[in-house]
Amino acid sequence: MNKQRAKEIAASPVMANVTCDGVPVYIQHVDEESEMARIYPLNQPENEQSVPVDSLREHH
Repeated sequence: MNKQRAKEIAASPVMANVTCDGVPVYIQHVDEESEMARIYPLNQPENEQSVPVDSLREHH
């Protein structure tokens, strides 16, 4: 996923179907400088992590 799309998803109130390594995740924030995204798995909101934006996949 590109960082612009990741930012759009993070800013949108609509829940997008995004995964990281096959796990459904929520994007909280995207850091443009480092191209990292702050995410957490939908089933583990306490498990926040930072991952490269390009490790995220959007499913339609």
